[in-house]
Amino acid sequence: MMSNLMFLALSLFAIMGGVMMLVYKNPMYSALGLLVSILSVAGLFALLNATFLFMVQIIVYAGAIMTLILFLLMFLNIKEENLPKEPKKYMLIGLGTLIMIPFNVVILKAVSNLPDANMNIIEGSFGDIKPIGEKLYTDWILSFELVSILLLIALVGSIVLAKRKKVNKENS
Repeated sequence: MMSNLMFLALSLFAIMGGVMMLVYKNPMYSALGLLVSILSVAGLFALLNATFLFMVQIIVYAGAIMTLILFLLMFLNIKEENLPKEPKKYMLIGLGTLIMIPFNVVILKAVSNLPDANMNIIEGSFGDIKPIGEKLYTDWILSFELVSILLLIALVGSIVLAKRKKVNKENS
């Protein structure tokens, strides 16, 4: 019973965060709406006992991505008068909502036709880091290493390009 209430509350917060992103004109408030949605989804992962996904959601999305977005917004220092005028904003939000209602009805009907299943939270290693790490380092080791080499090449390439631009500016 308590998990159902927590699910409903976290789902409501996620939806409210999404609405905040759409409705607020100030980009900072929209970013905070995104943060509310991200933290709510992290709470849903915690409710499912998926600890790895919960931590990734908190560290990567709520931490790194939101820091990047907020830094970018502060760096750009967008003034209220520089924001575009959106006279039909609420009409378009309402139109998008009306378009999505039939899709949601179809999905809800499909889910209601599914056979009854045990919906209890899975105990054990579901969502733990160890099974993911074992799978990653046994079955997917070649792909993992190739991606790490690709990221290393991208890092070295960006440093070389940054140094080249710096040298070109000094020579000019």
